[in-house]
Amino acid sequence: MPVTWNPWHGCRKASEGCRNCYVYRQDARHALDSSEARKTASFDLPVRRSRDGRFKIAGGEMVYTCFTSDFLLEKADPWRPEAWAMMRLRRDLRFMFFTKRIERLHETLPPDWGQGYENVTIGCTVENQEMAERRLPCFLEAPILHRVIICAPLLGPLDLRPWLTPAVEEVSVGGESGSEARVCDYGWVTALRRQCVAAEIPFRYHQTGARLLKEGRLYRIRRACQHEQARRAGIDYKITNRE
Repeated sequence: MPVTWNPWHGCRKASEGCRNCYVYRQDARHALDSSEARKTASFDLPVRRSRDGRFKIAGGEMVYTCFTSDFLLEKADPWRPEAWAMMRLRRDLRFMFFTKRIERLHETLPPDWGQGYENVTIGCTVENQEMAERRLPCFLEAPILHRVIICAPLLGPLDLRPWLTPAVEEVSVGGESGSEARVCDYGWVTALRRQCVAAEIPFRYHQTGARLLKEGRLYRIRRACQHEQARRAGIDYKITNRE
């Protein structure tokens, strides 16, 4: 089972893709203010040890990082250096985080970052063409060894062709979840797949969203089934032995 590490929780909405943020929905059930970021009790999770001295997270694991916030959130600036240090110490783990604030990356990097940490993958989230054109040029120019483009929640048709270079390791696509979810058109998904195939970039359809429009019919899909239904579509595009 993948490991989730949320060193801080809470985030201020950054763009249209944030409108129905799942973190805000979850916090609302407990009367919590999602816009006020705070360190969590699991802040030091990657470096915690068992009584025998071994790390509690075994080497080789993928650690999904900061999925209830944004790793580049301004409020987290005082905490981030320690988080980078834990990633550097645990080079035997692989860390992945997504961000809607890629323009802040340069000012938040640790001094020894160079062209990137080998064990860190950064995903840039783009939900529509406006955000793609704003964020992806910066994303492609940034010093990152492993990068993925996250088109979620997909809110409209996207033309990613200007940025589908060998520097991109994957494009991952998903619709919006929740009772107020906006419609995701399956045609937008397959168009992105065609772009990836033409550019020989791996493609993954990771989530249908709650409202999927396909061939003129609107499907309402329960949250528990959205990942499985996306997998069952069978449209992922993988490249083996990619240099």
